[in-house]
Amino acid sequence: MWTAALALAALMIAPGTPARPVLSPSEAAPFVAANYWRFAGAYTSPETDPWRPQPIVTARPDLVVRNGEAVQAAVNAAYRMGGTTRRRIAIMPGTYTGTVFIPAGSPPLTIYGVGRPEDVRLEFTVDATITPAAWATLVNPDGRYASGDPAWPMFQSCATKTSTTAGLCATVVWAQSTDLQLKGLTITNTLLDTVDRGTHQALALRTDADRTQLEDLRLIGRQDTLLTNADDVARIARVSVRDSYIEGDTDFVFGRAAAVFDRCRFRLVSSRKDSGGVIFAPNTAPSFPYGFLVTHSLIEADAGYRAAPTGFLGRAWDQGASATGYLPGVTPNGQLVLRDSVLGRGFNTLTPWAPAATTARPFLARTDPGRDLNDVNYNRLWEYANVGPGAHT
Repeated sequence: MWTAALALAALMIAPGTPARPVLSPSEAAPFVAANYWRFAGAYTSPETDPWRPQPIVTARPDLVVRNGEAVQAAVNAAYRMGGTTRRRIAIMPGTYTGTVFIPAGSPPLTIYGVGRPEDVRLEFTVDATITPAAWATLVNPDGRYASGDPAWPMFQSCATKTSTTAGLCATVVWAQSTDLQLKGLTITNTLLDTVDRGTHQALALRTDADRTQLEDLRLIGRQDTLLTNADDVARIARVSVRDSYIEGDTDFVFGRAAAVFDRCRFRLVSSRKDSGGVIFAPNTAPSFPYGFLVTHSLIEADAGYRAAPTGFLGRAWDQGASATGYLPGVTPNGQLVLRDSVLGRGFNTLTPWAPAATTARPFLARTDPGRDLNDVNYNRLWEYANVGPGAHT
């Protein structure tokens, strides 16, 4: 399929337009997975530390979670095993209701579903608009988080927030563990269409740590479904997402991490918000050249958007700049390359990138010869060698 698709890639001609910039072959050459995963450490002094994630192996588990049992209990038990040996948690088919927090300091963990991802479902309903106190009551009715437990500091960090809302604590699975692997699961924030089209962050999965692997997952939500984050905003966090399905309607793949999405399917849905939906919202550190890379993937929209093509591929997330406006070189400047992929119908093909979140900074890219792809005065959301109806202007 890809050979035939790439033969049509010439439909996207560099440099594109200021509203829809396209990379040339030489400009696209550095934007490969190896470079997104090459560096670790602080943004101010990145260290060469190549990460080469291999397919996740679901060997004999150390712990098994059966329908009716708590996944959090198995995570706590794996944490207490300690050491540097990889531990594996197998989750049997069933629906597991409630949040799961995976704390920093865990040994390398592989948490995987047995059978099809559709059959192993981690679900919870949580909306970021509630207060931290209400959040604490909602997520801990059964005492799964208690003083002395490994995930207690994560719970407390949200329960004791002084903000008016729970914010990004509103997630079903939250991971702060380095070298985490998740495979073969469906994770759903079941808030879905029970709210209006307003701002209702409701995450399915949030990852905060370096060297996180996500494989064969189904991640379902509406706003902010998947956050690939860096808990320490001064340090690089790397993420690999492969062979996964991600669904939502507003900024539903977002964050600061250096994340590579390979052979994934992204679906923009209109059931709650029937116009102007956005898929990607990176908030890359302005000094770092690698944010999100999407390759060999399918970007699609549902029938509602195909009937009225107002969807956006993405926008920058100017995080933290609501009071100041965008500050070049200070405010995050989201970086993304969408390449070698199939773009379906339902997207605005003339202006597929929306103004930035938080600041509404208008999208504008350089198209001049010899352009600096990391000029902090411009956006850096790019396309290369994509095909399909959404790739045609």
